[in-house]
Amino acid sequence: PLGAGLLYVKKNKINKIWPLLAPYQLDHANIKNLNHTGTHPVATDLALNDALDYFEMVGAERKEARLRYLQRYWSDQVRNIPGINVNTPEDPSRSCGIANVGIEGMDPNEMAKTLMDKYKIYTVGINYAGVVGCRITPNIYTTPKELDVFVEALKEMSKS
Repeated sequence: PLGAGLLYVKKNKINKIWPLLAPYQLDHANIKNLNHTGTHPVATDLALNDALDYFEMVGAERKEARLRYLQRYWSDQVRNIPGINVNTPEDPSRSCGIANVGIEGMDPNEMAKTLMDKYKIYTVGINYAGVVGCRITPNIYTTPKELDVFVEALKEMSKS
């Protein structure tokens, strides 16, 4: 499935649905029983202020520039190689840090598995709405040297 959705339940049907994780006091007439997710990971809450401070220190413009640079760093190197399909537009106004790339004749999930198993590169296969490839999402601290490994992996995979 693509993304999360909302669950609509008629009030008179709530008591017929058992929650995945039951709260301590089960009140079958209360829709909140279907929202219990277990123990909340407090680490994400504790890290939020530091993450916001870091973002403010870097700044949105610098972050955007870094992500654009990283995406163009690898995608420009493979864009014209036979067998490699960069599904992200070349026009810089139509993309930023995330891009999608595929290998002709290779299923995106198999591509993602090969990247992980052989090269230790984690990505996600996408085969939806005419986009066939893997989503590539470096972060601001990804190095060009790390992207060089990815570029070489794509070149090797395109020859298979």
